[in-house]
Amino acid sequence: MKIIKMNPNNPDEKSIHKAIDVLFSGGVILYPTDTVYGLGANVFNQDALNRIYKIKNRNFHKPLSVSVSSINELLLIAEVKMEHWDLITNKLPGPFTFVLYKTPVIPDNYVSKSKKIGVRIPNSKIAMELSQIFPITSTSANLSSKETLKTPKKIAKQLNADVDLAIDVGSLDSKKASTVADLTRKDVKILRQGAGIIQ
Repeated sequence: MKIIKMNPNNPDEKSIHKAIDVLFSGGVILYPTDTVYGLGANVFNQDALNRIYKIKNRNFHKPLSVSVSSINELLLIAEVKMEHWDLITNKLPGPFTFVLYKTPVIPDNYVSKSKKIGVRIPNSKIAMELSQIFPITSTSANLSSKETLKTPKKIAKQLNADVDLAIDVGSLDSKKASTVADLTRKDVKILRQGAGIIQ
C-alpha cells in the first residue's frame, strides 16, 4: 500500500490525480472525509466494488454510500423531491448521507441492490476533488461491525493493508460517522444519527 501525506486544506493536485488514476484503473483507496476515513472505489467498476465488500467483510446485500463533488453531480445519480431541496442544499457539503432514489445513470445492482442510493458530499476538499470525474464509494474504512480507527496506519493494520493507496492527513478525531437520512418519503426519517444534526 502506498501512502501519500497531504494537507487537507491544500491538497496536492498531482497526488490527487495519482489517486484518481488508481480509482480509474479499478483500485481501492483510503481517503479522509469530514468525519472518518473512507474506502473509495469507482462506482462504475463492479470488480472494484466487490473488492470493497471483501476488504470490509461486508454482506453483499448491504448498500455502499456514494460520494460526489457537487449538487449538480448528485442530481445526475439521484432524484431529489422538491420538498427536500432546501434541506439538501443547506446541509451539503456536510456530514450527511441522504438516501434517495437512483437515476438510470447507476446500473442495477451497482452500489445498492435496491432502487435507492445513499449520497454524500463531504465537507472535505480532498474527498470532493477525488470524486470530481466520477462518483466514488464513501463507506467507512473499517471491518464490518468494528470501530473505524483514526489513522491510516491503524486502519491498514485492521484491514490487512488490502488497499492500493492511502491519503494520510493525520488523525481524524471525529467520534461519529455521517448522519444518514431517508428522503425517499415525504417525511425525513433518520436512519443513523451521526455527526450531522437535522432539526
